[in-house]
Amino acid sequence: MRKIILASQSPRRKQLLEWAEVPFEVVVRHTDESYPETLAVEDIAVHIARNKALAVKAHIKAADNLHWHDHPILAADTIVVLNGAVIGKPADRNDALDILSRLSGQEHRVITGVVILEQENEIAFSDTTTVRFHELTNEQIEFYVDKYKPYDKAGAYAIQEWIGVIGIKQVNGDFYNVMGLPVSRVVQALKQH
Repeated sequence: MRKIILASQSPRRKQLLEWAEVPFEVVVRHTDESYPETLAVEDIAVHIARNKALAVKAHIKAADNLHWHDHPILAADTIVVLNGAVIGKPADRNDALDILSRLSGQEHRVITGVVILEQENEIAFSDTTTVRFHELTNEQIEFYVDKYKPYDKAGAYAIQEWIGVIGIKQVNGDFYNVMGLPVSRVVQALKQH
């Protein structure tokens, strides 16, 4: 498989691509992660991923680095949706505690939007996984937040960490999507190029 450009600093996305043995190099640009209020929940993650990919594409073009022009750019964004409301990354400890308290005992959706740009072609899709937590105690939530500090994670948790191991009752869909990238679907899309 050809080397790709990963437009993400996420350690989890890097790890998943390494596990899939997809060669990549990370190139990131700061991107505004806001979105139009009128956008359907299912389209938000793709919108943000597209902005990330386009920012990296513009950077490569401006740098006139011919070495990268022939490589696909992969960008992704993950959001958590509870009862129709988007839950982003927690602002601080109290926000993380509040988010996990709301997710406790509830079912929520994890939506990852993926955009692959190659020259003038774009592949864009989203993948949705449904996750249900057991009822979590305040002590469990505080322990997790204080030890793992999930401030860079949508929904204030990582499924592969302690909270996922002890707290998740059910997962319907792609487990790796919850980690941040539906990697098998990405690999299939890259093969199409």
